[in-house]
Formats: sequence, C-alpha cells, structure tokens
Amino acid sequence: MDSSYLFLIIFSISTIIGLWKLFPLAGEASWKAFVPIYNFIVWLKIIKKPWWWIFLIITPGVNFLMYVIMCLLMAKAFNKRSFFEKMLASVLGFVYLFYIGFQKDTRFVGPEDRSKQSSSMVREWTEAIVFAVIAATVIRTFFFEAFTIPTSSLEKSMMVGDYLFVSKVSYGAKIPNTPLSFPFAHHTLPLTSSTKSYLEWFKLPYFRLPGFGSVKNNDIVVFNYPDGDTVALNAQDQSYYQLCRTYGRNVVWTNKEINPETGKSYFGDIASRPADKRENYVKRCVAIAGDTLVIRNKELFINGELSYVAPTMQYTYRVTTDGSGFNPKTLEKFDITDPIQSQQDSSGMSYIVNLPNNKVDEFKSLENIKSFSPIIEPQGKYSSHIFPHSPTYAWNNDNFGPLFIPQKGITVTIDTSNIVLYSRIIINYELNSLEIKGDKIFINGKETKSYTFKLDYYFMMGDNRHNSADSRYWGFVPEDHIVGKPVFVWMSIKEDNKNIVGERGAQSGFLKKLKTSLFEDPSRRARFFCFVGKDGLSHSYLIHFIIIVASISGYFYFRRKRAEKTK
Repeated sequence: MDSSYLFLIIFSISTIIGLWKLFPLAGEASWKAFVPIYNFIVWLKIIKKPWWWIFLIITPGVNFLMYVIMCLLMAKAFNKRSFFEKMLASVLGFVYLFYIGFQKDTRFVGPEDRSKQSSSMVREWTEAIVFAVIAATVIRTFFFEAFTIPTSSLEKSMMVGDYLFVSKVSYGAKIPNTPLSFPFAHHTLPLTSSTKSYLEWFKLPYFRLPGFGSVKNNDIVVFNYPDGDTVALNAQDQSYYQLCRTYGRNVVWTNKEINPETGKSYFGDIASRPADKRENYVKRCVAIAGDTLVIRNKELFINGELSYVAPTMQYTYRVTTDGSGFNPKTLEKFDITDPIQSQQDSSGMSYIVNLPNNKVDEFKSLENIKSFSPIIEPQGKYSSHIFPHSPTYAWNNDNFGPLFIPQKGITVTIDTSNIVLYSRIIINYELNSLEIKGDKIFINGKETKSYTFKLDYYFMMGDNRHNSADSRYWGFVPEDHIVGKPVFVWMSIKEDNKNIVGERGAQSGFLKKLKTSLFEDPSRRARFFCFVGKDGLSHSYLIHFIIIVASISGYFYFRRKRAEKTK
C-alpha cells in the first residue's frame, strides 16, 4: 500500500477514535463519532461553533486550516490550554485528541470564554488574516476566480494581458479533485519552480454543483488543459506528448543535457497532474457533445452548417507589396500585433500577416499592396502535430474531420482503424485499460467492438485560427475539465511590443505598462471594465466605475467633515 494512503487511514482512524472517547465526556453519545459528516457537526456543537462551518471543512484550500482550528478549540474545551498543549493540538491534532481521549484525568470544561478577554494586536491580525483566507478561498472555489490571458490564441476577442474574472457558477462549480492544497496556489508552491502545492493521497471523484446553464456552441470557456496531465517541468509551456512525438519518449525522460540559456536540462523531471491542477486555458467552444465537426479550406462547419464567425477572428495571409514596407502606425491601425515575416523576391516584398476579419477589406485596399491571398494547408496534407496524430487521418489546421464529438451515453463502433480517435478518452479520461492484439480490441480485459462514453466532450478552438494550439492539436476536452466562463475584464495591460520584424521591445515594469495602457493606448484603455460576450468585449465601463468610486468617497469625506464640524 502507498505510504500516503496508509497515512490517510491512520489519520482518519485516530481522529474518529479520539472523538469516540471525548464525545461522552462532553455529553454526546459515543456512536456519533463513527457517522461521517455528522461527527463533525457534533464536534462543532461541542466547541460552540455554527453548524454551517461544515461547508468550510469540505472546502479545498481551507479544510486543513479548519481542522487545525477545530482541534485547537477541542483541546481547550478539555482544559488543555498551556502553550505546549495548544501547539500539540495545532500541529498533531489527530494524535493529540486520541491521546487525551485515553487520559484518565481528562475532563470537559467547555469552550474557552473569550468575551471578557482583551484581544492583543497579534491575535486580531491573525484572526483577520484567517478570515480573509477562508473567505477568499470559498469565493475562488465556488463563485469567481481571477485569471490572466496567457497566449494570443483568442486575439482579438481576448488579448494577452487581459485580466478577467471567471464565473464558476455559469456552468456550476466543480469540486476539486485534490482538496488538500495550499491556498491561492494553482499547481506549484509560491517561490518554487516545481514543488507541488497539493497533496494527492486524498482525492475526490468528479462532481459539479448545479450552475446557471451548460456550455453552448461559441461560448468562450476557461478549462483545464487536457494534455497537461503529464508535463516536462523545464518545458511546461509545451505539450509533453508533442515533445515525445518530436524527440522520442526515451529522450524526453532521460536526456539531461543542459540548456545554456537556462542552466537547466532541456526537459527536466516528468510529473503528472490531476485534472483540477492542470494549466488553465481559454478558447471558444465551437462544438459540443453530439455535434459533428468539419473544417474545409479553413471554414468551420458544425452539423453541416457554416459555424459562427467572430468579427475579430484572425487568419494568416500572404501579402506582396511593391517593395515598400509597412509603417508601424499602419500595423497598429489594423490591429496587427503578431510579428510579420518578410522576404525580398523578384515581384516585390512578401509578408505573412495575421489579420482580423473586420480589417481585411480595408487592408487589401492599401496602395502599396500588389497581391493578397489566404494561406491554406491543402486537403489531404497530413500533419503529425494534428489530432489524432495518425497517417490514417490526413488532417491539418485548415482541413480537418469529419469528427463526431463524444456524448455521454452514446455508443460508437470501434475497430483498429478508428480506435486512435477514442483511445485517450478510454484510457486517460474515463480510466479504463485498453489493449490492441492484432485486429482485436480489449477494454478492461474483455474483447469489444463498441464503446459507450461516460462523459460529455467539447471541441475548443482559438479565434486566432493560425496561431492557436487548440483541440485540433490535442483533441477533446472532457466535461470534468471545464472551469468556468469569462464574464468581466477589469484590466488590460499591454505587454512589450514587437516591431515589424518581430524583435522584442525594451522590457518595462508592470506600473509602466499600466500607465502606458491607461493613458497612452486608447485600444487598451477601452478594454478596462468590460463584460465578455460572444463577439468579444462590451464597451468600457471605466468612467462609470470612476464616477461611482468618486461619489462614494466624496459622500464619506463630506459626512466626516460635517461630523467633525458638528462636534
């Protein structure tokens, strides 16, 4: 047995036996200690804390803290109030409760009465910090979470540097798989590069609370990166599976060659992560469970109909000029933020441009442009980077499918030719064993020719269609990976610019970037305090926010002045 599970068993049994011995001394029946959840409610009753604390006890990130507080209060209720006794109760509560339960001189004196005690500054600050941590963790887990757009895959709908709030209640908050975790840290402890911020010896199955709705076609969605179940710790910005396809699994696992730029090995150690601790991605859900998706010459069709096209959706074009280049102000006018590649040839200067749909016609009319054509990968051209990474399916970015999006309860026929489409679902997401012997398929040791899906799945794509690592690369997104829906952008910081040849501008600090975005860049300022919709962002409510804050501040200022004058 794994040592972590052994510790969990000892921890649980020790706590229950300790409560079993202490409950009768406090006037409660001993059998109540063996009833899950109810035993904690009785425990709260003994220490005179409200029953609804039970919700905090099951809240990830604060449950450890709540357990420590309850052990400390329980020890005090049994007259263990010296500094040493309180330290034991706080650090080794599950052992200490067991210990005092078997001591003959243990007696119940009731919870400590603090009404007549004066609180020290240290105690007041400690209580304030604990309350803040608990409140913030509950809000972050079940209601809203702050998020930053990390990549340009949704340009221009969502831009790199957008700071937004993600609603957990839109689709229903999911209970984390690993509830024992460090508050406010995602998968890595602060000030470390690879130390896990969570404990894996206690895991919960997938469960989602009721929400206001379900994921719909063309919703912008935040989700846990499916390919992030395994990561190379020194190359976390790259798909582990693509690294293995490119370099070979043996190289990724064993190559310790040092990267001269970082001073570390290129790949580093390999780590696995549960679903709730995988990187957060944001994309547009173009197909939901039960849909059939096809991409033909870059055009997306869902169930045979042309899909919604966002006004700011971007594609890549080849542009030839009369030999002249583009003024940086022209690039800014047309929202061209990605670097332009250029080369001189006999017909003039050639560029590759990422351009939003709503800027195409105007851009084509520029006087120095001689030719303008979309870049499209031809049908039948196989790309090993594209799902399902098999020559049987000669798919690429611009010609993909048809592909059925799996739906819970739907049964599909499987054989050795199409099993590659569903193998990751069967093994990684729905936790079955899969073997292929000749032309026969075995799931959980039984030969089968069909499979019934246990979850709904989604297909996510970025609006920056030629610069987005999305479901075309790593396949389906399971329902248990859905995090929430972006609802509000409260700040947008312009990152270091890239000029026409893609060289990075001078690095600048956060405050300088904030100043630039607010006072010198109207396009960024217009993204402050905006709501997120299907087409992108609403108009800015920054002025309204400033007026409200100024009004409230003015009200309290003049109220205080009047009070001072009256006094």
